[in-house]
Amino acid sequence: MKPLKEKVSITLDSDLVVRIKQLAEHDDRSFSQYINLILKAHVDQMNQEPLEEKESS
Repeated sequence: MKPLKEKVSITLDSDLVVRIKQLAEHDDRSFSQYINLILKAHVDQMNQEPLEEKESS
C-alpha cells in the first residue's frame, strides 16, 4: 500500500519553479514528485546531523 499523501499549497519564487520543473523533466518526474523527492532527501540529511550542530546554527 502506498503512503498517504496530503495536498499542500506553498508559494515559491518564480525562478525556483522554473529550475525545479527543468530538473524534474530531466529526471522524468512530475513537478510534485520531484519536490517530494528533494524534500525527503533534505529531511533525511537533517536527521543525520547531530542535534548540537542544529542548535548552534
